[in-house]
Amino acid sequence: MNVAVAKESFPGERRVALVPAAVAALVKAGLGVVFEPGAGLEAGYTDEQYVEKGARLAAGRDDVFAADILLQVRTAGANPEAGQADLPRMRSGQIVIGMCDPLGSPQAAARVAERGATLFSLELLPRITRAQSMDVLSSMATVAGYRAVLLAAQALPRMFPMLMTAAGTVSAAKVFVVGAGVAGLQAIATARRLGAVVSAYDVRPAVKEQVQSLGGKFVEMELAASEAEAAGGYARAMDEEFYRKQREMMARVVAESDVVITTAAVPGKKAPILVTGEMLRGMAPGSVVVDLAAERGGNCDRTRPGETIVEHGVTILGPTNLPSEIPYHASQMYAKNITTFLLHLVKDGQVRINEEDEIIRETLVTRDGKVVNPRVTELLSSQPSPSPQENV
Repeated sequence: MNVAVAKESFPGERRVALVPAAVAALVKAGLGVVFEPGAGLEAGYTDEQYVEKGARLAAGRDDVFAADILLQVRTAGANPEAGQADLPRMRSGQIVIGMCDPLGSPQAAARVAERGATLFSLELLPRITRAQSMDVLSSMATVAGYRAVLLAAQALPRMFPMLMTAAGTVSAAKVFVVGAGVAGLQAIATARRLGAVVSAYDVRPAVKEQVQSLGGKFVEMELAASEAEAAGGYARAMDEEFYRKQREMMARVVAESDVVITTAAVPGKKAPILVTGEMLRGMAPGSVVVDLAAERGGNCDRTRPGETIVEHGVTILGPTNLPSEIPYHASQMYAKNITTFLLHLVKDGQVRINEEDEIIRETLVTRDGKVVNPRVTELLSSQPSPSPQENV
């Protein structure tokens, strides 16, 4: 069987699904590896490096999509406009693996099903011990959390660490991280390494020890949040009354902070508003907000996805694809995740779709011309049918 790596077509996407070092493991498993010319260049990997590891250079994009298994960073719904051109290239019996935002764009999954392709969504991996080495969301969140702090440090008109100099003492910057998931924890660790005083809040009280272990102070808020964690470790969407009370309690901490980094996102849903314009008024001029939920609408009600704006003297950054800004290591981590998943799927050189396996069952979105994932089919049943012109 042939495994192909396509050059990413999403605007600004610099990652690649497979790095040269990962090719050898697939070849050893009896798979041929084909890659599109230039697929890894923006991530720092040359065509020659892939060939040296045993991959074959494809004649073009059609040659890539002729493979039995296609590996992508963004496929279907995660590449809504440029990905439309690739839809006719998909075919019955082909397997496509990547991030496809099935909960946010279920209609895109339906269109892949119409082509007969079998689609696996890596965002749907269950958070169980066996799947940890396949968890692309955690890997990419690690990169995003790190990068968010660097962006904040660059935008803030002061230094992060406390310094005692002949010219006087420089006080440390105060960083407040909202959400102590993977991205938040990495942001805490990075901000601490830069010398900031870090505090953090999460609706899940259980993460308090993790925050403290990284040198951060956990902000206690008397809010009933026993149902804040869904199965699999993901955050659960709360009602608006909960978020209203949360915003009231957070206002004081936000006002005292030089940097606020928000990371609260619920898969497939609009991000909750946690930082309001009124809170921004309470922050000192020059303060910075980095909204890691910008792609889902943002945790700050002033956030503009993909833009940097200034409101009430506060700089608000709304990055939508931070892992792509560090493509070398982001690709390295993603390649490890997707390779481990693929080798879990392939036995004796052939794909074995065992739906008794929780990892396979939860990530399988389309098969035999149908959308088979219950979460996606439920979303489709509640939405109107797409028009023929609707994007993938």
